[in-house]
Formats: sequence, C-alpha cells, structure tokens
Amino acid sequence: MNKVLLIGGGAAGYFTAINAKEMNPDLDIIILEKGKDVLQKVKISGGGRCNVTHACFEPKELVKFYPRGEKELLGPFHQFMTGDTFEWFENRGVPLKIEDDNRVFPEANTSQAVIDCFQNAVDKLGIKVFTNCGVNVIYQQENQWVINTKNQDFIADKLVMATGSSKAFWDLCESLQHTIIEPVPSLFTFNIKDERLTDLLGISVPNATVKIVNSDFEASGPLLITHWGMSGPAVLKLSAFGARFLAKKNYQYNVEVNWLSKSTNSVVSILQHLKKSEARKTVLLKSPFPEISKRLWERFVMASNIREHQNWADINNLQLEKLAYELTKGVYNANGRTTFKDEFVTAGGVDLKEIDFKRFESKLHKNLFFVGEVLNIDAVTGGFNFQNAWTGGYICAKALAEN
Repeated sequence: MNKVLLIGGGAAGYFTAINAKEMNPDLDIIILEKGKDVLQKVKISGGGRCNVTHACFEPKELVKFYPRGEKELLGPFHQFMTGDTFEWFENRGVPLKIEDDNRVFPEANTSQAVIDCFQNAVDKLGIKVFTNCGVNVIYQQENQWVINTKNQDFIADKLVMATGSSKAFWDLCESLQHTIIEPVPSLFTFNIKDERLTDLLGISVPNATVKIVNSDFEASGPLLITHWGMSGPAVLKLSAFGARFLAKKNYQYNVEVNWLSKSTNSVVSILQHLKKSEARKTVLLKSPFPEISKRLWERFVMASNIREHQNWADINNLQLEKLAYELTKGVYNANGRTTFKDEFVTAGGVDLKEIDFKRFESKLHKNLFFVGEVLNIDAVTGGFNFQNAWTGGYICAKALAEN
C-alpha cells in the first residue's frame, strides 16, 4: 500500500488528500498539522463565510488575477477550473452562490459548511490527521521520505508540502535544495497622511485608477478612504502586483490617483462647461460628479486654491486646471503599509521554475509535491488563492493516485 503524507492541515492539504483517496482508495494517507486546529484560514476567510472561489470561467481571464503564477497556472486551470470547484462542492452537499462582485461563497453563508464537508470526507475515507505535530527534519532514505516530528517519525512513499506561507517550512524546502523566492507582503493598504483625506473615513469612489509613480504598476476599481490612508479593491490589487517593487522601496512611494478614471482633458472640458452653465453658483457647494461625495469635493476645491465663496464664473484657468489635476492626477505620499484584515498574503515561496505543473511535483525530487501558497503563487483578493489551492490539489491528487 502506497503511503502518502501531507504536511499542512489547511485548504490545499485537505483538498489534495480527499481527492487522492477518492481516486485511489488503496492509498494510506496521513495529514500532519503543526497547530492544534486544522483549516484555520478557511475558517476566517471572507469574514468567516469562506470566499471559496471567483465567478470567472475562462482560464485566460482567471490567470490575470495572479501577480505571481499567471503563466504557470494556465495549463492547470484547463484541467480543474472554477466550474469544477462549483461541481465538486455541490456534489458534496455544499451548494455555492455568486455575489454581486463575483465572489463565491457557500449558500449556507458560513465557512463551517466547507470545514464540515472536508472533515466528514476525511473521516469517511479514513484519512488520518495528526495535530500538534510540527515537523523538524525531512530526508530521503531508500526511495522513501522520512519525516521527523517532535512526537514520532513517519515514513512515506510520496510527500506533499501544503504548508502555506511558513518560513519554517520554506527553510525545510531549502534543506531539500529547493530555491525560495524571498517572501514579501502582498495585499496591503496604503498608509497616507494627507490633509486632503483627513477625517474622511469611509468615503469611497466606485472606480478610481491608482498608479505607483515612476513605475508601470496601475490598477482600477473601487477605492476606500480609511483612517490610515487608502484601501479598497483598486489599492489591494495594486499592492499585490507591485509587492516586490514596493518592498524594494521600503514602502516609501508616491501614489497618483485618478478619482474619476477620466482623462484630464475631458475633466477640464467638463469644468469649463460648468464655468459657463453654473456661472453664479458657488464651486464648493455641490460636487458636479455623482461619484465624488460633497465632503471629498470640498477637499479638492480647497486644494486647488479656490476660495470658499468663489463662484464658477470667477475661477481662473489656473484654478480650473489645478482642480482637474486634483481629480485625475492627485499625488499622495505613502509611508508604510497596513495588512488587509486577517487575510495576510505573501509574495514568495518555492521557485516555480523547479515545479512540474502537470503534476505539481518537484523537478528535483521524485515523489515530492507542492500545493497552495507554499509556492511562489499569490493572487488579489476575491477567492483566487483558494482556487489555486483547489486546482493544485486536484492535479497533485491525480499524480498521487497513480500506482
């Protein structure tokens, strides 16, 4: 009987183990988890509802949400895609629903539905799970893997690393000659102290374009003002794609914000029209752009050196152009970052050049596999990191199920 050992009792580890055992019931499968509880990230994901995947059904479109892993995941997504995730969970009594922003959750609206599904499958299939079982050393002996833990030694024919973003396990991977791309934070909000944003906590715009100055990094989407600066999907996406660049700059950088996602020239034209059509009205009084709240509009007006009671007719071309720039090219100095909620994601991990993505197997060692965030793969927020876990887990399971 083939012995399979998985290190990591998270989403990727459980999904791999369940599928492998279903494909080959003769496998003897063990999951080792260093903590006292399994599936902890599943539990807190999506505010405790578990953002299972994203309603994007084209592999070529889906890979665009992965700053690292885009090229490598294209083939795997043709094998196990978001639609397969829907079917997998539905077949096991966990129907899923698509929300307005295309994020996908269990209809039960709780991560416990996913946890129970996994736990029931593991119990039914006879997969053994050991908690409080930290791994100290891994080595090969006569074509088998020896896994030394604080409790006992385990022997396995096939070994799966499903350890997530863990420095201790990346060190173990290095002991097996694998290259680790140094981890840096991804998915974070921008720390900005700027009087234009002070006391505007909770104000948002539906579609801003955010750029890192002096770089090619740019993202669009909803933007939210927080008490520490800027957040929202546009900022989080930008932080993910710019993660390594921003780390190199030690998180000292400038951000250019186009609050309207319109060209500066088109906004100048709109303002010139208002100068004529609203001539006798006070500029400060009302935002002419529905997406810009009155309080935010006031900040842009004041930053453009327009006086409190000045009418549209009385603003000069310099003030008008300054206002257009505030709306479309405002620059904000960012200093540092703040982790986004509990969903701490890192850019880094096992070098993708050393992995065969047809099997999620090491190119350096036969019968050594890697799934989930232990690899240098990460995504923007919205269920994409879980989809990477499901896809990698399923393809790895097929490889494990072979005799």
